[in-house]
Amino acid sequence: MELPLLVGIALILALLIKTFLVQAFSIPSDSMQNTLQRGDRVLVDKLTPWFGSEPERGEVVVFHDPGGWLEDTVTPEPNAVQKFLSFIGLMPSSEEKDLIKRVIAVGGDTVECKENGPVTVNGKSLDEKSFIFPGNTPCNDKPFGPIKVPEGRIFVMGDHRQNSLDSRYHQELPGQGTVSNEEVVGRAIVVAWPLSRWATLPVPDTFDQPGLNAAAAMAPAALGVAGAVPLVLWRRRRLTARRTAG
Repeated sequence: MELPLLVGIALILALLIKTFLVQAFSIPSDSMQNTLQRGDRVLVDKLTPWFGSEPERGEVVVFHDPGGWLEDTVTPEPNAVQKFLSFIGLMPSSEEKDLIKRVIAVGGDTVECKENGPVTVNGKSLDEKSFIFPGNTPCNDKPFGPIKVPEGRIFVMGDHRQNSLDSRYHQELPGQGTVSNEEVVGRAIVVAWPLSRWATLPVPDTFDQPGLNAAAAMAPAALGVAGAVPLVLWRRRRLTARRTAG
């Protein structure tokens, strides 16, 4: 009696972990080289979104097909064992049409990339040398923008720029190729398999540069205007009082 009970508890725990904590995903293409290689298994954090966390610039995220991105992609038919292991989260599902890309811009940002130029977010150039595929240009295969990312959505690109059908290639779709935050499964936090490629997936430093946040950049100006308005009104009242007295 104890063994079936323990197996049942283990299965329930595995399901809970898959649903609320982390889930394994397999990299199906070369679009994220060299950060991720085809066949890598990554673990995706599904916990923090439950607490209101939203995707941030520079993160590598897994998201469901927003519609039309993978319509021509054929998924292999898994066997019974693969279906069971993917159901409990011990193996990536081969049936789900999910994608993995890097978040370049979030809601409210303006993102742009001209031919031979860098990707810019809110007017700030990104230094992408540490993560884009060697020999690639930031966007020469598909210049774009400027695009204002709608609130609640993200603009994503693959690290292998010349081999990634990302937000740039779906601008005719609703949202100009951006992805709804609700479609995001979670952030990829670690390459777990093969063991020889074990590595974390941190946010590159270029996404932490000062002034990149549009709201933060506007804040000093807004505070300046807010502080100036009372001063202007006070000076006008003084001038009006002097004229009346004269």
